[in-house]
Amino acid sequence: MSSTYSSSLLSPVCLFLDLPPTRSHRKFSFIRCFSSSPQPMDDRQHPDIKKRVIVCGGGVIGVCTAYFLAKKGATVTLIEKSSVACAASGKAGGFLALDWCDGGPVESLARASFNLHRSLSEELDGPESYGYRSLITLSITMTESGSSSPSGSKSTIPSWIDGPARKPRTIGTTQTTAQVHPQLFTKTLLNTAVEKYGVELVIGKVDQVRVEEGRVGSVVLEDGRVIESESVVLALGPWTGKLDMLASIFRVYGLKVHSIVLQPKEPGIITPHALFLSYFPQGGKAMDSEVFPRPTGEVYICGMSAEEEVPDDPEQIVGNPASILMLKRVAKNVSSHLAEGESQVKAEQACFLPCTDDSVPVIGEVPGVKGCYVATGHSCWGILNGPATGAAVAELVVDGRATIVDLSCFSPARFVA
Repeated sequence: MSSTYSSSLLSPVCLFLDLPPTRSHRKFSFIRCFSSSPQPMDDRQHPDIKKRVIVCGGGVIGVCTAYFLAKKGATVTLIEKSSVACAASGKAGGFLALDWCDGGPVESLARASFNLHRSLSEELDGPESYGYRSLITLSITMTESGSSSPSGSKSTIPSWIDGPARKPRTIGTTQTTAQVHPQLFTKTLLNTAVEKYGVELVIGKVDQVRVEEGRVGSVVLEDGRVIESESVVLALGPWTGKLDMLASIFRVYGLKVHSIVLQPKEPGIITPHALFLSYFPQGGKAMDSEVFPRPTGEVYICGMSAEEEVPDDPEQIVGNPASILMLKRVAKNVSSHLAEGESQVKAEQACFLPCTDDSVPVIGEVPGVKGCYVATGHSCWGILNGPATGAAVAELVVDGRATIVDLSCFSPARFVA
């Protein structure tokens, strides 16, 4: 018996990605049964035939998965509804940490992925292609009503941080923390996958995921085209919650985070220090904000998060004006170089982070659907954990077992009683 799952994901056109220069709620639903359909080939019986895999989702998780699948010899089609890295993968901070997840279930994934980022940077000329670099990371407390001059060790606080900074503490070194420009990283990786390994990018809307006798058979686009496949990887980020076949097993919700990107008049003054702030606005409660200078001279500032309903269209996500204004206040108080008049606002934006109820990513084969895999729920660590997630899923799909990381604790089967 054949089942079909429909989605509101992804409008039809087949394109290859340009080289980088540099949402009404609608459920995905079970549709109907098909009485007959061709049986998928088993590549294990035909070792000379490449495994055909469809990856749904053009964010960092989907792109990393497509890259490593293709590198292992699979024939890969990547389907994305809007544009590559148009959501969190293009609007995140791009912060990487080796050991910040130690002591929890994500420890091995994070450590493997941090090291993979270094390897990929060497392979793809990361410093030049997408701003990969190591940096020092500081924890700082700031109070708007405090002294206008920073307090603490002058050797700890960089000179460009001339606001009321207190309690500076080094929480990351150049050996343990780094950064990438997330959009450029994702697009660079995909361009390499397309040009070097033959990945096909399809910008389009997936209408149906067909399941043949408990196994994935094909994906149907809205225009009627059918893409046959032995395996499908669903890397849908916060939109995972709109797919009934997954939502019936586990919940993924969206955490909306705001950010601004500034271009200081004197970018050379801004040193490579990532800042994690405990920020106390005048008359308000403490809030967490993050400041990430980039080697391009831009400064990325994020914060002001809240759980909200995820819109259908990622291109329609906009920031809340009050949240954007608050981030501009943070920027001004951190440094006079980031104040209005001393810097240009290049972006005011928001994105949704995919979160799970147990705060652990969901990575593995979907229970009851052979050949259907999911990779989502990485929260704020999506950019960090993209490479190891992609490499592990590629191993799972092609070899039947992941060796780079033990995926057992991430399996969606953990939600099945």
